[in-house]
Amino acid sequence: MRIRKPKAVSLFTGAGGLDIGLKYAGFEIKACLELERWACDTLRANNPETIVVGPPDYSGDITQITPKEFMEIVDIKPNEIDLIVGGPPCQPFSIAANQRFKKEDERFKRIGFNDTRRGDLLKYYVDYVCSFKPKAFLLENVPGLRDIDEGKFLQNQLAKLSDEGYYISEPTVLNSVNFGVPQLRERLFIIGIRGIDKKPRLPLSGEEVGSFWAKFHVVAHALTNISDDLANHVTRNHKEASLRRYRALAFGKREHLGRVDRLDPRKPAKTVISGGTSGGGRSHLHPYLARTLTVRECARLQTFPDDYIFSGTIGRQFTQVGNAVPPMLSAALGCYMMKHYFGHDELPNNPPVPYLSGDNNVEYLCQILKEKSLANSPELVYYDLLGTSESSKEQLSITFDFEPVR
Repeated sequence: MRIRKPKAVSLFTGAGGLDIGLKYAGFEIKACLELERWACDTLRANNPETIVVGPPDYSGDITQITPKEFMEIVDIKPNEIDLIVGGPPCQPFSIAANQRFKKEDERFKRIGFNDTRRGDLLKYYVDYVCSFKPKAFLLENVPGLRDIDEGKFLQNQLAKLSDEGYYISEPTVLNSVNFGVPQLRERLFIIGIRGIDKKPRLPLSGEEVGSFWAKFHVVAHALTNISDDLANHVTRNHKEASLRRYRALAFGKREHLGRVDRLDPRKPAKTVISGGTSGGGRSHLHPYLARTLTVRECARLQTFPDDYIFSGTIGRQFTQVGNAVPPMLSAALGCYMMKHYFGHDELPNNPPVPYLSGDNNVEYLCQILKEKSLANSPELVYYDLLGTSESSKEQLSITFDFEPVR
């Protein structure tokens, strides 16, 4: 007997990281709501079967489109959707946003809720859940949402959902690296389920989901064997002064003027950043070449599929990648919910990210990545790989010979 796919609606969808993982787990993303035109272009290009409510046809603004209006647009009635997912824009509650002010500054404590543009969007998410009445909801945000205002705002909103019959999990901070993602990235997740008689829970690591999610991945796993022909893989030309500063960095160190970090290929990446929406996007530095990562390289650290194409300017492509939930983490949560709360025992067992399913010998992968990098772009080699603190034309012409290590 064919089991019906649970239907989901996605809010604050962005580039669709949550949606990719949930579709892998077996959910059907019926429709999504997104404000930014460039993100909507990305969603439509990669998800032709999903109704995208956003520019240019609609505003995509959840404060301007009521749940009833959204239902009419996508032809959905209450109780017809099984799952609502979404992460209201998180910047007002993030550590990075609050770091602009001292802890004793009132703005440090209240920046989230006083941000009239984004600080109260959680209540609109709650309104949508209460109106659609799905079997379940999945909420994602930054860890700061749990603690700011001593947690009162979040608990007040969750109380509304409890009154609608949802049993709600403890707000749980998950680190993507514990689910096979080659990146240190903490996010807050909350799930709510109707029709059960106990508080649901989230998996704390990939070991609770499946063997593939239990694997530990690092930068070398993600960046080795990237095809130069992939989309969104354009490298940036840096000024000579910047290049000299970058080349002096050791693994894991930060260049403070440019605020960029050289990644260590043997460790998970630092959190992939979005670069904001008003300026140019930016990223960390490649482990073997003194340049910033491309959008595609950042997308690999986030576990987006190689055939998922990002629209908009390069700056906005970085924004979409950096703001997303890693699809591999989303897939783990989706599979867990499918098994424990939707009664689906037959779950996918093939790796959700093919480029992470190959050789797991880190030293071997580092050797391959290093060899290709130095052969293709010797002018960007870090000084420590040359065994010196200064560059010269003679050093840049060195031939690099490596014996693969297994």
